[in-house]
This record gives sequence, C-alpha cells and structure tokens, in this order.
Amino acid sequence: MPIPDTQLLPAPPPALLAEVASQCALPVGEELQPLVAEVHARFGDALVALLFYGSCLRGGDPGEGLVDLYAIVDDYSRAHPRALLRLANAWLPPNVLLLRTHAADGRILQAKCAVLSLDDLERGTALWFQSYLWGRFAQPARLIHCRDAPTERRVQAALARAVLTLLERTLPCLEARFDSETLWQRALTLSYGCELRPEAADRPALLVRHDREHYRRLTGAAAPALAGLEAVAGETDLYCNRLSASACRRGRRRWRLRRLQGRLLNVVRLVKASFTFEQGVDYVVWKLQRHLGQPIEVSPRLRRHPLIFGWPLLWRLLRERRLR
Repeated sequence: MPIPDTQLLPAPPPALLAEVASQCALPVGEELQPLVAEVHARFGDALVALLFYGSCLRGGDPGEGLVDLYAIVDDYSRAHPRALLRLANAWLPPNVLLLRTHAADGRILQAKCAVLSLDDLERGTALWFQSYLWGRFAQPARLIHCRDAPTERRVQAALARAVLTLLERTLPCLEARFDSETLWQRALTLSYGCELRPEAADRPALLVRHDREHYRRLTGAAAPALAGLEAVAGETDLYCNRLSASACRRGRRRWRLRRLQGRLLNVVRLVKASFTFEQGVDYVVWKLQRHLGQPIEVSPRLRRHPLIFGWPLLWRLLRERRLR
C-alpha cells in the first residue's frame, strides 16, 4: 500500500513547533462554548479538532462579530449526510456553513464554520500552490478542541508548515535586507491579494503590529529552515535575502499566477456555497455586501435560483476588485 503524501511531509523545526503550540494553547473565553457545542452536535465523532482564528480572536469578544472556526474532520463521508456536500468538500475544500446559537447572557452568537479534513489541512498548508490555507494558518489560531494527542501534534505541525510555506514563498518579493515586521506585512499583503477580501490596504500592517512579538519569534524560529533567508550576524531582528535574481523573478511570477487562480477560486467557492448548505444564499449575499460596501436585495427569484440570477452580482464584485 502506498504511503499517504501527508506522512512524507518534513517535520518543522522544534522551536517553530513550540511557538505555534504555545499560541494554540492560549485560553479562550467561556462565551465561545455554545458555538463549540454546536459544532460537536453537527459533526459528532467525525470532528477531530476545532480551530478558532480571525478578527473575533483578536478582538476577544465572540459576541461582537462573526466567529471564524475551522472544523477539522477525519473523513468527509462521516462529516456530511448528503453526497453532494461530501463531493463538494472533497472537490474544492473547504465547505462553509453558518452556525447560530445563544450565549449565556442571551446574545446571539454566529460563526462561519469551514469544514476541512485533517489530511487536506496537512496538504493545504504545505503542498498547495494556492495560498488559501497557508496564508490563513500562518497567522495565530487557537486549538479549542482536539480528539487526542497524536491529532494535536499533526494539527500543530500543519500550522507550523503554513508559516514555512508563506515565508518561503514571500522571500522572492523582498528587498536585500528586512526585519520580521516588513517580512510579515509583505507576506499577508500577498496572500490577501489572492482573494476577494474587503479589508483596507493597511490591514496587513495592523495585523502584524497586533502580534508583533509573536511574528518576530516565528521568524527567528523558521529562519534556519528557509533556504535563502539568512539572519544578519549581531542583529536580533534583521535578515538578508540570499536568493538569486532569477529565483526572485520566478517567485514573483508565481504570485501573479496565484493571484489570478485565487480570485477565480473565490468566485467558485461562493457559487458552491449557494447550494451546499441551508443558508447558502444569505451567506453569499453577506459576503458580497462586505466586499461591495452596500446592501443587496435578495429577490425571491435570486433565492430560488442563485446559480442563474447570482451571476450579475459576481460580475460586479470582480469588476469592483479590478478597479481597486
């Protein structure tokens, strides 16, 4: 029997694993527990891990926005009752669903929950050309549920590989010398540019400043494993780009391809979301309203036939992004 490719992935440096593990283990508020219970109820024994990340993690109050969760499952066939959902999740992961429940104080809690297999998490953070997963999971996350210790180690290793992948692919786009803040701002700018995201241009800089020390430690821990990145002797946070000019040109070309691929895949994921879960149209409209910055009326015919009448909205979104 052939060995699965996820078992051939190299182990990240111990210092990098330790930094990622320490971030994953930081506590989260009890107010998140109703959403955790909702995810458990939805996926049962198929759920092997649950990751919390995004703006609500940074803001500290899950009741103030849409919580970003990643439900890591052992197998799509056990996670989804319908064949369509299983096929969609395997064909273009992740599937996304909206969860809604109530906090102890009566507030409504909402979560955008993405569903991903453990194998796809490992492949996506180390092997995918697109930045969808390694761009996300190089950033801080909390592991708020894990089935067992071996699974915990696999998830932590995947998050550490996301850091290595993002930094390795960002290096060709850097100057000869840079510090960790410059490196991460450039990295997040590149990965955000591969998606149809509504954030302002200064968003990457704000994110890096929010966790500046964490990103500095990540860079120092990852540097020995990154060919072409060299720490400057006698400096605590200064690095050199040792890649050749031709390697930098190739790396920049790949980002141009990645940008085109990523935006097309974002549109496909929106189309997929419109028919792969109960509130699909509402989710897509919410996403489009965030991107376009204005309300969208959901007509009865759009709700009944999103794949027919939703294309003008998607075309408008693509046009707006091109003009930015």
